[in-house]
Amino acid sequence: MKIQRAKGTKDFPPEEKIKRQYIVDTLRKVFEIYGFQPLETPILERYETLSAKFAAGEGSDALKETFRLKDQGGRQLGLRFDLTVPMSRFIAMNPQLKMPFKRYQIGRCFRDGPVEKERIREFWQCDVDTVGVKSMKADAEILNLVKDAFKALKLKIKIKLNNRKILNSILDYLKIKNKDSVMITIDKLYKISVSGVKKELKEKKLDDKTITKLMKIINIKGSNQEKFKKLEFLKDKEGLNELKELNEYFNDFEFDVSLARGLSYYTGTVFEVVLEDKSLGCSVAGGGRYDNMIGGFIGKGEYPAVGIAFGLEPISSVIKFKELKSLTKVFVIPINTFKESLKIVQELRRNGINSDIDLLGRGISKNLDYANKLGIPYVVFLGEDELKKGKYKLKDMKTGKEEFLDLDGLVKRLG
Repeated sequence: MKIQRAKGTKDFPPEEKIKRQYIVDTLRKVFEIYGFQPLETPILERYETLSAKFAAGEGSDALKETFRLKDQGGRQLGLRFDLTVPMSRFIAMNPQLKMPFKRYQIGRCFRDGPVEKERIREFWQCDVDTVGVKSMKADAEILNLVKDAFKALKLKIKIKLNNRKILNSILDYLKIKNKDSVMITIDKLYKISVSGVKKELKEKKLDDKTITKLMKIINIKGSNQEKFKKLEFLKDKEGLNELKELNEYFNDFEFDVSLARGLSYYTGTVFEVVLEDKSLGCSVAGGGRYDNMIGGFIGKGEYPAVGIAFGLEPISSVIKFKELKSLTKVFVIPINTFKESLKIVQELRRNGINSDIDLLGRGISKNLDYANKLGIPYVVFLGEDELKKGKYKLKDMKTGKEEFLDLDGLVKRLG
């Protein structure tokens, strides 16, 4: 048997996992500063939940790429493709929740799509969502959170914004009927270029004249205010007015009329976050408003909700982080004193110091080589003389400096 991973999956060795954990911990801290509470939902969902028309919707890439399976009872199941649909299902099942409900969730998602450099089949999303607020104040709060989160990660970003109602209004103006399908194509503009979009729109039975008009409108240039003015001709201005309201609370964004987001469940504001230097061929975060999904589950019509997902994979691929192969701060080397050394290492651990000890009975040189290769910053030598005197030799692996300290001294020095 050839030993290999499933296609589109990855192993993360300690040095990579440590970096990813740093990103997650940084995001979690920002989420909680903004008053969001943790939630966890199952990886497995009923397929009918994932495929509901107000969730992924028939024809969407997300649904086409859903991993499907059956349980032993013959029930159709699927692996979640995002964290938004499971959260909406959770809210629909728990009507007693107090509003607004502000939650964050960090977990694995799955899509059986093409494997590319920044896209794999098992990936992590870090989501924040606010449910129960129709005002653009909720959208603005999430966008401020986005700025603070990427500032904490030391990444310079650009936030692109649009509103699905604006796109709907444009398609109405051009008398285009198959809106959801056309929006999916528009969303591919930066992936397949203008010519690719035009070709796909032709395949969807749009004539050349309509395609030319559409491309001209979604590619309007100028400042955000200038773009607002250029779209005043639209009959339905609800989306435009929402974007103007949002602009009053948060204005550090680029209004991109072509931005659609691929999922059909978005109903209003949509946003995408890209790196300022364009060094990555995909977004690092994206989301928007989905006011129909939760209401669709409970049969109540609109139920306001807005959120964003941070992509751990793309963020991890660009973030600058000092490579660590170990989280251990000190490695204890017993010299024929394992039983006594174990008491010392346990005391260090009880004082919150990440500590490890040689379990193989190796010599000093091999242990020093081991600690050095793992990047452990300190080692402690515990021989019979050190134990008698109650003074233990601590070595700084970077500088080579050595000093003798008692247990309290070790705790203070390493704490």
